Amino acid sequence: MISFDYEDAHAGMVAGVDEAGRGPWAGPVVAAAVILDRTRVPPGLNDSKKLTEAARERLFDPIIISARHGIGMASVAEIDSLNIHWATMLAMQRAVAALGLAVDHVLVDGNKLPRWNQSATAIVKGDAKSLSIAAASIIAKVTRDRMMLALDAECPGYGWARNKGYGTADHARGLAALGVTAHHRRSFAPVKARLAG
Repeated sequence: MISFDYEDAHAGMVAGVDEAGRGPWAGPVVAAAVILDRTRVPPGLNDSKKLTEAARERLFDPIIISARHGIGMASVAEIDSLNIHWATMLAMQRAVAALGLAVDHVLVDGNKLPRWNQSATAIVKGDAKSLSIAAASIIAKVTRDRMMLALDAECPGYGWARNKGYGTADHARGLAALGVTAHHRRSFAPVKARLAG
C-alpha cells in the first residue's frame, strides 16, 4: 500500500527520487526529486506506471505547484560514456542537487544508490510504496515524455511521439530506414548494429 511509512522512518526533510528512460534507444535519462507538502498531496497520486498518460499529465502541475522538486538529466553522450546505470545515478544526483536545499534523507527507487555522501535508502518498487517516490516518478516520466514529443517533431519517422524512444517495431523500422540521429544512444546494441551497417 502506498503511503508515507518510509518517509516517517526518517527525521527531517525526506525526498523521494525516481528516474524515467533507462531502457529507450534514444533520448536522455531523466530523474526527479520531490519533497511533498503533506497538507497538499494531490488526490490520485500513485506510481506513474499504474497511471494512464492522461492521469500523469493531470497530476504533473499540482505536484509541481505544491511540492519542492528538482529535475536532473544525463545526456545521450553521458549515457554512452558512463553506461546507462551510472548515467542514471548521475541524473539522480543532479535532481537532488536541483532541490536547492539540504535534505536529511533520500528515498531512491530501485536497489542501487548513487555514489554520494547523502543519507539514503534504496527501495525496490519504491514508486509503488512511497508517495514521495511516486510523485518523483510522475515528474520524471512526464518531463521525459514531453522531451520525446519535441524530438519527434525534430526527427520524424521514428515514432517517438508514440514510443518515447523505446525499442518498438516502428522505432526499429525508422532506424533501419533513416539511420542514427544525434539523439540515439550509440552504446545500445540495436543502434550500434545500425552504425556497423
